[in-house]
Amino acid sequence: MADDTDGTLFLTSEECAGLATPAEYVAAVREGYRQRGEGAPAALRTKLMNEEPPGMFTGYSAILPETGAMGGYMYAAGFGRQDAQFVLSLFDAASGALLALLDGASFNPFKTGATGATGVDALAREDATTLAIIGSGAQARGQLRATATVREFETVSIYSPTTDHRESFAASMNKELSASVAAVASSAAAVEDADVVITATNSSEPVFDGDVLEDGAHVTAMGQYDDVKHELDATTIERAKYVPDLRERVMNDAGSFINAVEEGVVSEDDVHGELGEVVAGEVPGRESDDEITVFDSGGTGIETVAAAYMLYEKAREQDLGTELEFALASEALTGE
Repeated sequence: MADDTDGTLFLTSEECAGLATPAEYVAAVREGYRQRGEGAPAALRTKLMNEEPPGMFTGYSAILPETGAMGGYMYAAGFGRQDAQFVLSLFDAASGALLALLDGASFNPFKTGATGATGVDALAREDATTLAIIGSGAQARGQLRATATVREFETVSIYSPTTDHRESFAASMNKELSASVAAVASSAAAVEDADVVITATNSSEPVFDGDVLEDGAHVTAMGQYDDVKHELDATTIERAKYVPDLRERVMNDAGSFINAVEEGVVSEDDVHGELGEVVAGEVPGRESDDEITVFDSGGTGIETVAAAYMLYEKAREQDLGTELEFALASEALTGE
């Protein structure tokens, strides 16, 4: 736990970048979701849209009592810069002290990838050896790096619409992983025969046909958190045991599930349980080798706080970061 005499630590994106391995991120995030499954508070994401200049301002928060940390994550995307910046404030859950501020840019794909990997570990078959990834950006790389730590994949198929992107992704990840990583020409070619499928795109429409999924497959969808956008089609949702990161977001911004409800193939009663409930053993995960499972990951403060506190502890151990001073309210709010 943190020392109350410590100041507030500022960690740059560069300082965060090399602090932890994908496996360490997964361990921290899995523990965070276990606490959530046992009642740890987490708030629904807030997303504010601006028309002119066009942009999105987003934030979410969580308290992890056993970790001893709580925090909020905020970022702005678009606007005049047509770019994004991420900031995370990390507090001590016992004292309320502001422990750290982190530039979240470099660790974002790692903590998001660790969430997807936690879903795979909780819901995919233990003997899963074939992985399909739809998408080839930074988030897809984060998902692959983390997921490769929870299952021993032999083959990984990569599809994204741009040939150069998927081929360069496959080439670089082939050097990094023990699995054979190859680019394929269609999403159907990636998904058929895959034990695990990960979607990490910005697509507004389904990126594969749910009829192509093999019995026993697991799907992690992490590319969308919008009520009118859906990477997964209604067939996939209808065929699957559906597990979101937060139940509260399902009818708010889980577009794939909302679409399936609108098509009349499922209802809110078909939400099996939150990921944390599965991790904590409060609800069962996979119950047979032939059932299809879906983890719908929209992003929460759970993985953010869990990962940030892990980085904070490592930074303290390695004497990294810059000390900042913040006033106590009892000292600053004098009314004078």
